[in-house]
Amino acid sequence: MKGSIIRGGTGTLNIWTYGKGLIRGYIVSLIMFLISAVIITYTRIGEGIIPILTSIIMVLSIAYAAIYVAIHIKKRGWFHGAAIGLIYILLLMLLSKIFITDYVIDRVVYYRIGISMITGVIGGMIGINMK
Repeated sequence: MKGSIIRGGTGTLNIWTYGKGLIRGYIVSLIMFLISAVIITYTRIGEGIIPILTSIIMVLSIAYAAIYVAIHIKKRGWFHGAAIGLIYILLLMLLSKIFITDYVIDRVVYYRIGISMITGVIGGMIGINMK
């Protein structure tokens, strides 16, 4: 049997598929952040663009991860996409709490959680409809 499967009342959940999707999403984020850093460093684009750029990168990465998971699980794309979005942002929050001493959970963090889940839902719906 390939991967670990948890069986529950709602069907099956392949943990390896979630893990692969999240890793792919984080790799996309890392690549896009590195490209952004180079562009900001070597052009006249100011640092004021960083907050919107991080939001765009987060949305694209979560959508990619959700599409990947929905394609491989093949059912309930909206649910799996929302789960991927939530896990993605919760892992980032956990890492932020560990490595940033003055990290606080405020209104912006709740906004990002909502955006992450909505993006995941949309990505999951796109993934389930791709062939």
